[in-house]
Amino acid sequence: MAHFPMNHPARPIYRILSGLIGLYILIFGAWGVALTAGQFLFARESNWVLGLRTNLAFSIASVIFGAFLIIGASRRTNLGHYMNLTAGIVFLVTSILMMSLLQTAANFLNFSMSTVIVSMIFGLVLLGTGLYDKVGPPELAEAERRNRDKQISEANTP
Repeated sequence: MAHFPMNHPARPIYRILSGLIGLYILIFGAWGVALTAGQFLFARESNWVLGLRTNLAFSIASVIFGAFLIIGASRRTNLGHYMNLTAGIVFLVTSILMMSLLQTAANFLNFSMSTVIVSMIFGLVLLGTGLYDKVGPPELAEAERRNRDKQISEANTP
């Protein structure tokens, strides 16, 4: 059974971190749309924004995903928890897929190795923030903590 800590004390920091990643992605996407406007959607030209290579399709997807992450970070419910978990998995899967297509004509999002690395880092950070930003009632969180401490102390007794 999966265990996601509830009401983690560092939760506000995780929300800020995911919001900053969302803001970076939103700015990257908006700048990329402005730079690549008028080009073919999946062009493979040398368009660089904020150190990452892009095309119009990737820029549009970045605007949508950046807004998605900012909305998730601004919510004080479990919506942000699920959005960060989902975004982390999407970033990791996309970076691995695009890394496998990097030197081929199938590189439809115009990734470079730096884009793959940044996507992997963002995916890992978002997955980590998603693991620790679950919200619940204080009573349930305290009962969960006591149960966890009990299991640890029982495991350490001979």
